[in-house]
Amino acid sequence: MALPRYDGFDRMPIAGTWREGRSEKTAADTDPYTGETLTEIRLATADDLDEAYAAAREAQREWAARLPSDRADVLRRAARIMEDREDEIVDWHVRESGAAAPAAQFEYAITLRDFHEASSYPYRVEGRILPADVEGKESRVYRRPVGVVAVISPWNVPMHLSNRSVAPALALGNAVVLKPAGDTPVTGGLLLAKVYEEAGLPPGLLSVVIGSGSEIGDAIVSHPTPRVVSFTGSTPVGKGIAEKAGLKKLSLELGGNGPLVVLDDADLDLAVDAAVFGKFFHQGQVCMITNRIVVDDSVHDAFVERYVERVRGLKVGDPREPDTVIGPIINGKQLEGIQEKVAQAREDGAEQVLGGDPTGPIGSVLPPHVLLGTNDVATARQEVFGPVATVIRASGEDEALAIANDTEYGLSSAVFTRDTERGVRFALRVEAGMTHVNDSPLNDENNTAFGGEKESGLGRFGGEWAIDEFTTDHWVSVQHTRRQYPF
Repeated sequence: MALPRYDGFDRMPIAGTWREGRSEKTAADTDPYTGETLTEIRLATADDLDEAYAAAREAQREWAARLPSDRADVLRRAARIMEDREDEIVDWHVRESGAAAPAAQFEYAITLRDFHEASSYPYRVEGRILPADVEGKESRVYRRPVGVVAVISPWNVPMHLSNRSVAPALALGNAVVLKPAGDTPVTGGLLLAKVYEEAGLPPGLLSVVIGSGSEIGDAIVSHPTPRVVSFTGSTPVGKGIAEKAGLKKLSLELGGNGPLVVLDDADLDLAVDAAVFGKFFHQGQVCMITNRIVVDDSVHDAFVERYVERVRGLKVGDPREPDTVIGPIINGKQLEGIQEKVAQAREDGAEQVLGGDPTGPIGSVLPPHVLLGTNDVATARQEVFGPVATVIRASGEDEALAIANDTEYGLSSAVFTRDTERGVRFALRVEAGMTHVNDSPLNDENNTAFGGEKESGLGRFGGEWAIDEFTTDHWVSVQHTRRQYPF
């Protein structure tokens, strides 16, 4: 028997109660392909945020005292609910974020893995006993939850990029106040909250506040209650958060300008496959997407010929249709920004070899673009966050490395070569948090160190690194014998 679909997406869970926000403003959540209104939500205010934080602080104490099995069981039940509701969850991703089937299925699968990975965390928190130079002293270091975590997530992979912080934080005994992006309030927050609620998460531990930046954007970060702020989004916003957060721990995954480097001995078929997937997955709207393709001069022309042929064959249009690869851009402002960067790149001297005008019911589907240029054209110099690839010619390995590193960002990257160890040596010289040999930069595993260098962020998500992000050390010493003091 089919489960009844979740409803109530015109309200948000604040301090254990699903209700409207107190703002006079209402936001419409729309389908980026059709323009259809999916739901309307009265927004939250600073008073709603205060209420959410107060409830989180109160609920967290009892939650942290629960047995590890109690917290793990909630995460395991949430995973089973995800499996039971797969079709409903995938459908919401398609309608709200414009994700074509590959992107919607990916998001469902990796969010499911978030729950599975985090369910092990209650048993993986380790303290230490350290040597002490005082006679009769025992020196212990306990790992404890930080308390309350603020999570601010983006619109591009909304459910996973919320849950990769929410699930570990809750599993480790914290409470969470989540602010999802305005373009994806359901998949980024409300749908996730329904899953946790059905899984038996106690009220007040997870609040979702949907509100305008002017009303709650600064307050969620500067509020005295949260001890950790976990943010995924643009570098300028991340820098602003760092300025406003005060003495809070920050976990920031910011912008990227991912290079995919093709060396002179690369398997071109393999490189082309990875470069097509790694650039045009989810319309290029992914932080770790391939933004620049750096190709050795000796194979440049052959690569471009094969690449353009493959990209030209990608199906563009309605994300609900089978085999569609490229669906709509999330909103008009984002589409306009992509088009401006393409125009500027042409002015900078780039040659456009593939492109076209937006299509679809509301003109939100931008066909794939391929440009040939240098690292100085706009689409290579900046993060495009759209279906636009820039191919750059390099004269040898050293120049390819210099081009790859010539950016303020350092998130994900890739290198292609038939010599694996050459690839690893190259990878270790790339200034990035992640480099993949003979694979796309588009990789995300829940149990490893996901994060960037330079302007791409602080901290790491996943595995032991997530445990470190959402716990803190508490040194407790025990003096077992009478201590002799100097006076």
